[in-house]
Amino acid sequence: MKTFHRILAFAALTAALVSASARAEDVKAGDLVITQAWTRATPNGAKIGGGYLTIENKGTTPDRLVSGSGDVAGKIEVHEMSMDNGVMKMRALDKGLTIEPGKTVKLAPGGYHLMMFDLKNPLKQGDKVPVTLEFEKAGKVSVSLDVQAVGAQAPGGGGHSGHGDHSGHMDMKKM
Repeated sequence: MKTFHRILAFAALTAALVSASARAEDVKAGDLVITQAWTRATPNGAKIGGGYLTIENKGTTPDRLVSGSGDVAGKIEVHEMSMDNGVMKMRALDKGLTIEPGKTVKLAPGGYHLMMFDLKNPLKQGDKVPVTLEFEKAGKVSVSLDVQAVGAQAPGGGGHSGHGDHSGHMDMKKM
């Protein structure tokens, strides 16, 4: 019976490790490490979506996320969302998003994010969406966004957000 329990424990541990490694797809590009790349599922007919990820700069010089691309959308831009006198504002970061040396920048709902315009198809929970990020120094980097539930606030998480669907009181500006 002890052997059976050891086999069962080993099988459970192996399953946990395999599923953890399947989720944790770290992408290294030069001095950058990109983790937790994800997006939200979109309803049929939706033409925009957001992309989220974490970028750590392990180097000694800054780098800059300047753009994105992918077959999923007509255009992918780097955006910032912020509150200004109770109004949600979103703007494209035309000069990109700097990742300082030794720092980590998180693209997450309600802050910095990738804005995917003219989605070709709905994003379906459980799918993986390939995109290419372009950095000033690290160059082009391929990542896969894990599609989470419609109201997800984090990879593997749930929850709803009042501004997650980019609707409501929002002033979209290109600065």
